This record gives sequence, structure tokens and C-alpha cells, in this order.
Amino acid sequence: MKNLAFPLVLVALLVVLAFVPMFVEDYGLGLAVGVMSYAALCSSWALFSGPTRYVSLATVAFFGTGAYTVAVLADYLPFYLILVVAAAVGLTASLVVGLATLRLAGIYFVVFSFGLAEMVRQLLTWYEVNITGTLGRYIFVAIEAREIYFMLVAVTAAALSIRWWIDRGRLGLAVRAIGDDEIVARHAGVDVTRTKLILFSISSVLITLVGAIQAPRWTYVEPSIVFNPTISFLTLIMALLGGASRLWGPICGAVPLFFLFEWLSGRFPDHYSIILGLLFILIVFLFPNGVLARLEQAWKVLNKRHGKDGVAKELPNERLA
Repeated sequence: MKNLAFPLVLVALLVVLAFVPMFVEDYGLGLAVGVMSYAALCSSWALFSGPTRYVSLATVAFFGTGAYTVAVLADYLPFYLILVVAAAVGLTASLVVGLATLRLAGIYFVVFSFGLAEMVRQLLTWYEVNITGTLGRYIFVAIEAREIYFMLVAVTAAALSIRWWIDRGRLGLAVRAIGDDEIVARHAGVDVTRTKLILFSISSVLITLVGAIQAPRWTYVEPSIVFNPTISFLTLIMALLGGASRLWGPICGAVPLFFLFEWLSGRFPDHYSIILGLLFILIVFLFPNGVLARLEQAWKVLNKRHGKDGVAKELPNERLA
């Protein structure tokens, strides 16, 4: 029964999500698309960064690549075929980046991943201004918000299912060993580079697809929009809040924080970045392993206390017997 818990919960969740567009107006559907976008990003990000504990800020590099692939090919190919091309582009880029950088660790990987996103943004800006003679591109694709929503639900479900499948197999054991101690894992016979490359590639392809699926919502894109580093930081904060090492953790962090950030950006537009930074600091200090881990600890403490009380109450009865 334990093995069926995740499939049953996922199917139930998908059934609920399938009915959401039927009960909301255009504004509500827009919020639903936003929630599912970050749910997909956080779940995809956690595929690699969760078990390996590599903090990646390259999320927006692949997200923007997917969006720009749609912007470039929208006039030449059907949208669903463009998604296939975007996935191939994301896979190629992740293999090149992964082979070159996954030997880095700690703060070096964090700095490189952030620099990668900025480098891609600057290169695209230079190309658009100096080669094409413009700064951005228009996207005219006949895709409704409802279709975008369902595609994002599918990506989220795929990310969760892949994570669940990996955790149950040998690859899961290998990646958990890497997360605990990479040197020990290497000495134990784990092909560390290959394992990290597989997870990084899967994660990057899914993130690229999220960017490609989201692209038609903008109509007009430019590097500063789709390569906005805030996307990387929001994904990181949401995943850390829920618990990147837990299967459902990224979802639990993405949903409440999305609505909180929407409210903050509307109420405090001039101080939004400052508040975002403070929230990040608080989350790191208060929930270093995520909310789910904290709840699990609290549940264990309660069980121990109730258990001790129960034993104490039974002792007199045993003596009387």
C-alpha cells in the first residue's frame, strides 16, 4: 500500500487540478497558470538540486532559452513541435554546461550557475542589438491560457513522477550518497559525474519546457524579461521553504509563496526586492531543511511524548495484575 501512496495522491491531485479552469474567471485562471508555472519550476529544480544539495541559480538560463526558442520559431513551426525543439535545445545546453561545470562544488557552482544565466542574457542582448537590429521579438501563437495551464500541470506531474521513480531505484541511492558525501560516494564506486549529469539534464529539459510553454503569455519578449534573475531566486526560495529534499516539498513551498509574492508585489512594488531578500534570510534560518522536515520533527516529538505518557499510565495496571 505504501508503494501506491504516491500514484494515488498524484492521480487525486490531477483530478482536482483538471476542474480548476471550470470554476475560475480569466483572472483566476491567470493566477492558476502562475502557480503551476512555479510548481513546475520548483519540482524540476529539486530533481537535481534537492538530492545532490547543489544550489543552482541557472534556472532562468534554461527558462529563458525555452522562451526564446518559441520566439524565434513561432512563425515557422507548430507550437507543439517547437516544444520538442526547445526540449532538444535544453538537453544539448545542459550536457555542454554539465560536462564543463559539474566537477565544481559548493560556492563555486553557485557562482558559476548565476554567471551562466547572466552570460546568456548578455549574449542574447548583444545578438539582438547588433545582428538583428532589435531588442526583442513578438510571439503570436494561437494557444489559450487553459492549454498553457494543462501543459504546466503535465510538466509538474512529470517532474514529481520522475523524482519518485528515481528515489525508488539505484540512481536514487547513488544520488543520495552524493548528497551525503561526494568523496565517499566516489570511493564507494558511484559514477558521480555521470549521475549528476543525468539529473542535471532531466531537470534542465523540464525547466526549458516551462519557459517555452509560458512564452505565448508574454506576446513580446526580450532578454531582460525572460532572463530575469528573480525567477531563479524565487524558485530557490520556494523549493527551500517546502524542502527540496522531500518529494512534495517544492509544491508545498511554491503554492503559498506565489500568492504571498503576488500580494507583496502589488502592495509594496518599490520595496518588493528588499522584502524578498529578508524572506530568503528568514527561510534559511528558520527552515534550513524545509517546512515538511520541521513538521516531521514536531510529529516525532509529539509521538514520543504521547508514547511516554501511555507507558506511564499502563504501569500501575500491570502491577495490579
